[in-house]
This record gives sequence, structure tokens and C-alpha cells, in this order.
Amino acid sequence: MAGNGLRKEHAGNVRKRVLLIIGGGIAAYKSLELIRLFRQQAIAVQCVVTPAGQEFVTPLSVAGLSGERVFTELLSLTDEAEMGHIELSRSADLLVVAPATADLLAKMAAGLAGDLASTLLLATDKKILAAPAMNLRMWLHPATRRNVDILRQDGVVFTGPNEGEMACGEFGPGRMAEPAEILAAANSLLETDTQLPLPAAAGRPLSGKKVVITSGPTHEPIDPVRYIANRSSGAQGHAIAHAAAVAGASVTLISGPVAIADPAGVNVVNVETATQMLDAVTNAMPADIFVSAAAVADWRIAAVSPQKVKKSGQQAPELELVENPDILKTIATRKKSRPCLVVGFAAETFDLIKNAKQKLTGKKCDLVVANDVSTEYGVMGGEQNSVHLITKGGVDSWPLMAKSEVAVRLVDVLATMLREKDDGMS
Repeated sequence: MAGNGLRKEHAGNVRKRVLLIIGGGIAAYKSLELIRLFRQQAIAVQCVVTPAGQEFVTPLSVAGLSGERVFTELLSLTDEAEMGHIELSRSADLLVVAPATADLLAKMAAGLAGDLASTLLLATDKKILAAPAMNLRMWLHPATRRNVDILRQDGVVFTGPNEGEMACGEFGPGRMAEPAEILAAANSLLETDTQLPLPAAAGRPLSGKKVVITSGPTHEPIDPVRYIANRSSGAQGHAIAHAAAVAGASVTLISGPVAIADPAGVNVVNVETATQMLDAVTNAMPADIFVSAAAVADWRIAAVSPQKVKKSGQQAPELELVENPDILKTIATRKKSRPCLVVGFAAETFDLIKNAKQKLTGKKCDLVVANDVSTEYGVMGGEQNSVHLITKGGVDSWPLMAKSEVAVRLVDVLATMLREKDDGMS
């Protein structure tokens, strides 16, 4: 079998990743051509072959074409230690089931998870593309039609089946779509956001609420090629946006230039400068909650050069700076349509609590999330954060944790604060 990773000659130009589940049926041979087509377009293919599928194609041939390790068993201790079936289901950008047999479709519709393929399909957080292949009577059977209707309602996308002569000698709908057709359908999905939001859950605390969040740095241009910026990755702000969406809120995320993916289920507005961010925030109002998590540049260049500033060989150019608008204070002091909760972030390198308390009163916000961004802590650009929640009632200090966990806990706090405000007004 092939090794765990991509072949070296393809590793550097991978555009997307697909998890291909090969079911049992004579059409399984087409999956080999599909793998080849995917790789021609720099789409990496990780494959799972069902026990029935192994009767038609061998894991060895699949591994040889994909250049990836092939998975066949649910409870393999080696596989669980190295990847785990949950990670396997979520490491790809898209799941493709080809051929999707009547048995696989029935398991998917019923939510069964008794083998590797059905478990991956139930545990995934990505879109699923199914290419059915079966006898025409199986395809036209009311049970299969019912299963397909359920799966379509669940968001599964279908390509095919086509009409034609079957291996059994009958003629009609049931032939698996050709590999080129499946590739085209997959490419169409991969051009969109394939991340699926967490399914709706009862009692989501921000259901019906609107939340506006800023995230990431701003870039203040000096000339066409240079700018003033900071080290913010946007990871914390993006995590808060995702957590708020999971909590049921309608979320608008206004993001400066970042190198991370947009969170699922969120309306994203991309900006570069502080003035653009202020305009976007103003346009997004009114809102129930405003979270100013972006690391907005305090200053910008007074007069941006239309041409690249060249070295003169004598002295450095003088750059006149002007103060950027204060987005947090602007929103917090609105006389009309002020959000019920305005949350600021205080990224400090000294006197953390003192400076955060001054920001709370000076900016007139309801809560300040303070964190130490000194280089030794690695918060900016890192995956963890240690924050202090500053309110008029005091300071709540949290231990070091993943930024995603900070986001979930913060959203819970905001939901409680909002509920208490609503109760106080009723």
C-alpha cells in the first residue's frame, strides 16, 4: 500500500482534498478513473473502500492511483492512533460516494454507523456528493426514492444516475454517472464553502439575535506595495463568530486581511483599512451584540503615495501619521440603535488589568476582554489565549485554553448578559 502522505511530486500543489467512498458494485471500476481525474486537477484523494467494494476493486490498486493510504476497517487500532475516523471524516473538503449503492443510501438516510463508510458519512462536517449506481428496479423502488428524498432534504447532492444498459442486461436509470460528470459536480461544490454548520439544537441561547464581530488586523497603506499592520491572525475573532453562529445568532463578521478560512454559517465582509472597517460596521447595524475583536491600527498615513517610495540613499522618508477612527467608542456611544451589548478587546503588553479597566470606562462599553500579547506568550498568531473579562462588577480571569474554547465560553457569557438585560427591561 501507499504511504500515509501524498506523493512528494503532488504535495506542493494540492488545491483541495476529497474523501472518496467506494461502494460495492460493478461501477466501482469507474472510481479508479475518477481518482486519476481528481489528481490531474491537483485534488488530493483519500479513499475508503467498503467490504463489498473490495470485491470489485482492490485497496492496492486504489492506493496506487491515489498515492494515499486506503482505509477499509472501522475499528483498526493503528488507524485510530494515527488519524481516527472522526478526523478522517473532517480532514477533506468534500466527501464523494461513488458508487453510492442502494445499501449505502439506506444507511445514510437512516443515520446508521455500523461500518467505516456509514460512520464517516454520519460524522462529517463537510458536504456530500453521491453518485448512485444500482439495478433500475432498485433505483425506482419506493424505499430508495424515499431515501433519496430524505438525503436531498439533509443536503446531500446527487449526480446521476444515468440511463443505459445495466450489467444485469436491463436498460434504464441506474448507471453511475461518468467520472467526468462526477468531477464536474465535485468541482462545482468545491468552489463554494463546503463546511456545514452544526445542526440546529434546541434552546440555542442566541437564537433570533444579531451579532456583529470585527476580526483580524487592518492594513494601512504607505504606498502601493507597503502598509502598516500588526501580528493579529484573526483566529480569536473568527472563533467567536463561529461560536455565535452555533449558538443560533445571525452573525456578520467584518474581517481585515487574514490567512484563515471564513467560519461556516456566517456573513463575512472583507475590508483592509480601519476606515473601511468602520463603514462596514456602521452598515451592519443595528445589532444586539457588537464584539470589537479586531486589532485595528491606531494610525494611518496622512497622504498615501501613489507610487512606490524609493530609497534616496540619504535619509528615510518622513511619514506623517494621523489617528484612525475609534470603532469601538463610535459604536458604544451611539445615541440611536446602540447594541444592547458592546464588547471590546484590550491587547496589552503591560498594566493589563489597569489599562483594560480604563478602556471599559473610557470607551463606554459593557465588557472588555483583556489579554497579554507580549511576544513570550505567543497569543498573537497562536492557537491559545488567556483572557480576563472586565466589567463594572469586577474581573473574571480565565486559565490558558484554546481560542475556540475561549470563544464558546465568551458567547455563553454574552448570552447570559443579554438575557439579564432583556429581563431587566421587561
